[in-house]
Amino acid sequence: MTHFRQFWFAGVLTLAALVVAFAFGGPQTALIVLILSVLEVSLSFDNAVVNARILNRMHPIWQQLFLTVGIIIAVFGMRLVLPIIIVAVTANLSIPDVIDLALNDATTYGEKLAESEVAIYAFGGTFLLMIFLDFVLDPEREVLWLKPIELALQKVGKLDQFSVVIALAGLYLMHALAPEEDSLTVFVAGVAGLITYLLVSGLDSLFEASMEEDDDSETVDLAPNGKMTMELFKAGVFTFLYLEVLDASFSFDGVIGAFAISDEVLVIALGLGVGAFWIRSLTIFLVRAGTLNEYLYLEHGAMWAIGALAGIMLASVHYHVPEVVTGLIGVGFIGLAVVSSVAHKKRHPEEDDDVATVASTH
Repeated sequence: MTHFRQFWFAGVLTLAALVVAFAFGGPQTALIVLILSVLEVSLSFDNAVVNARILNRMHPIWQQLFLTVGIIIAVFGMRLVLPIIIVAVTANLSIPDVIDLALNDATTYGEKLAESEVAIYAFGGTFLLMIFLDFVLDPEREVLWLKPIELALQKVGKLDQFSVVIALAGLYLMHALAPEEDSLTVFVAGVAGLITYLLVSGLDSLFEASMEEDDDSETVDLAPNGKMTMELFKAGVFTFLYLEVLDASFSFDGVIGAFAISDEVLVIALGLGVGAFWIRSLTIFLVRAGTLNEYLYLEHGAMWAIGALAGIMLASVHYHVPEVVTGLIGVGFIGLAVVSSVAHKKRHPEEDDDVATVASTH
């Protein structure tokens, strides 16, 4: 039960947010904040699972930074500041003008943000697609969930950089399907998403490899004075950055969908921020409770959910997909993965957690 203590602050924060919302806008505003929190959790549940897989190999101090500094970035950076920057760039407005719109003309701000969704979906969809492809195409991955499909994908994955080829092909298709006035935006934003993924994941892999080559890599820790050493900094900084970009890609859908529920920017930030904190708390819980090892296919379900979300975001360049569908697909994949994991444990009671540990290392 000690692992559930990770959620106590999220619960307190939720109550505080509801009290603030009730004080300023009455029961209707409090209800909207609660609905937005649930929306954020449903859209980002698979994000928590993927985050947990990555955090498993990070030092506890980086895990704590993810929950403290990371949540500030998630709430204020990704769900409040980033949309303002996107609107400023795509609508060719100054930052002060966009802030003025957000605070005093929320309807127009929401419309400007909706006009930016083509670029948002192309960037986020391409970034998430690369995460999914690099997972399912990995020929060295030993634990398979949807075996016939994943075996076939692993064979294809033996071709070097084939994930990039698929992503570019998908991006070209979206570029061709997009309205003429949006086609260039789709292409540029998609390429930016691809470059961002390759850069961040590449730097992370580079520093991870250098740490493994270091004889003292397994004892990387704080300095005697309690401060972070350069080795510990290098071991986690790019992974931390990768997690924040991943969070941004997930947050786009929630921010845009939130304007269908409310046009008050601060109310949206409050609701999505509470939901984001629940996701962070869930991530830490999954790490410290060893849930990924207990449920063999949980990571697989999350990755397939990310693949589905990537497809939905890219398709949203041309078609509208309701947020409820996106959320249900993600939760559905994870639910099926949990059921499959439980069934596997019943069929193979002789297997211990060493088998499951293989999944968390690939």
